[in-house]
Amino acid sequence: MTATHPLVRLETLALIAVGAFAGAILRFLAMGLGSDVRAILAVNALGSAALGFIVYEAEYAGLLGRRSRLFLSTGLLSSLTTYSTFAIQTALAADPVVLAAIVAGNYGFGFAGVLAGRTVARRLGAVFEPGTGGETA
Repeated sequence: MTATHPLVRLETLALIAVGAFAGAILRFLAMGLGSDVRAILAVNALGSAALGFIVYEAEYAGLLGRRSRLFLSTGLLSSLTTYSTFAIQTALAADPVVLAAIVAGNYGFGFAGVLAGRTVARRLGAVFEPGTGGETA
């Protein structure tokens, strides 16, 4: 079947939907573990690290297939992480120090997470040659 076949497109949508459901549930659970600001910072930082790994893993190691990347990145991580809640928290911050901490924390830890994910992917790529395992499509 080609990528444009209706069943392939339906499978892609289902993978993204299931991943999004799981990511939303994980974010909901994280919100119950501490303050909302800290929970959003944590999911955004961890999600950025995971996304950094997934994006660079394809380049350096090639162990994950297209379907796994769609499920994880477009599905799970897009629902786990949240720019909108971060933006609302920033807009509602009454104290300029808290506002600066929210912005610096989310962007700083997010960027650091991507770099950490890339580092892990590079190290994994040094162990496995690209395209030697994982899914084929």
